[in-house]
Amino acid sequence: MIPEPAVLFDVQRVRADFPILGRAVHGKPLVYLDNAATTQKPQAVLDALTRYYTEINANVHRGVHELSERATEAFEAARQRVCRFLNASGPSEIVFTRNATESINLVAQSFLRPRLQDGDEVLVSAMEHHSNIVPWQLVGARLRVAPIDDRGELLLDEMERLIGPRTRLVAMTHMSNALGTVTPAAEVVRIAHRHGVPVLLDGSQAAYHMRVDVRALDCDFYAATGHKLYGPTGIGVLYGREAHLEAMPPFLGGGDMIRTVAFERSTWNALPYKFEAGTPDIAGAVGLHAAIDYLDAVGLDHAARHERALLAYGTQVLEDVPGLRIIGTAPDKSSILSFVMDGVHPHDIGTIVDREGIAIRTGHHCAQPVMERFGIPATARASLAMYNTIEELEALGRALARVREVFG
Repeated sequence: MIPEPAVLFDVQRVRADFPILGRAVHGKPLVYLDNAATTQKPQAVLDALTRYYTEINANVHRGVHELSERATEAFEAARQRVCRFLNASGPSEIVFTRNATESINLVAQSFLRPRLQDGDEVLVSAMEHHSNIVPWQLVGARLRVAPIDDRGELLLDEMERLIGPRTRLVAMTHMSNALGTVTPAAEVVRIAHRHGVPVLLDGSQAAYHMRVDVRALDCDFYAATGHKLYGPTGIGVLYGREAHLEAMPPFLGGGDMIRTVAFERSTWNALPYKFEAGTPDIAGAVGLHAAIDYLDAVGLDHAARHERALLAYGTQVLEDVPGLRIIGTAPDKSSILSFVMDGVHPHDIGTIVDREGIAIRTGHHCAQPVMERFGIPATARASLAMYNTIEELEALGRALARVREVFG
């Protein structure tokens, strides 16, 4: 039996907070199911951005005038808010970046590169986003790959066997963007730490679907991005243990990351500013603060229950489509429905359902090794957020039936 959405969660009230959800596409009501790529933004975030630019717009940390002081206060309040959201030990462990990709690159360049010798290894999984593969290759690490089974579930025993004397880091997704698999992150960390290996978790997908407690996870680094967390684009977060961040050299130079500058030698600012060169995305941080406040006001746990019900319902809707196969069926998964249809290229699926006003994503989802693992070139992907509904999933089912009609 398919569970009903959470009783304590009023999805229609939530939808009213997102202006874009009221628009039409191709003359049809918009059904937005591309949330793994980016989520839509509530009015509270849009209002916060407008207030920043119309009331306190100024550069931070560099002025004694009223606007600069207020902008600095708002920027640092956002850092404090992210700190509480992730349950970091303090705001010095929260570095603002452009996105999760930059956060991972920061760790690759500043943490791993100085420690890396020829033949040293980074252990990843077979379901990583390219952003958790390429940065380690750029610094010259050899990648070892923990396998997944046919459901998309991480094989923990195999993962542990791959940890060796040359393993310098375990870098693992917390939730797969291509499969929806939620990895046993705390157990991954426990295993790695038992072997004396630090761990980075890529939380790009997980952070807006579930509570993240970096101290409970005991991870060394956690990367997240604002635009998937109902916040603006251009703002990301790196959590790092203070001891690691203190020991790491800067990633970029200039602006507020300095303490003193001379032609002979420069010195670096305190944490976290050592890693925040140049003018930051102040408005993005303010918007991210508003997004986290909004998510907390809605109730993350209520939203998560609603999304689980949607995932169960959507799974049955897709399974009822002839010739359709879901890719990614791990017992612990969240909000991702990736699939293929016999005789139909995913791009054709996406094009036809778009004409019905339904936005899904097609392609390899920046996860080409995942596609190779399942022997397919691409998938179609419907990804869910707290504002999606049963009716929208039924509309997707009707659109996929139309795809089946067109291609026979």
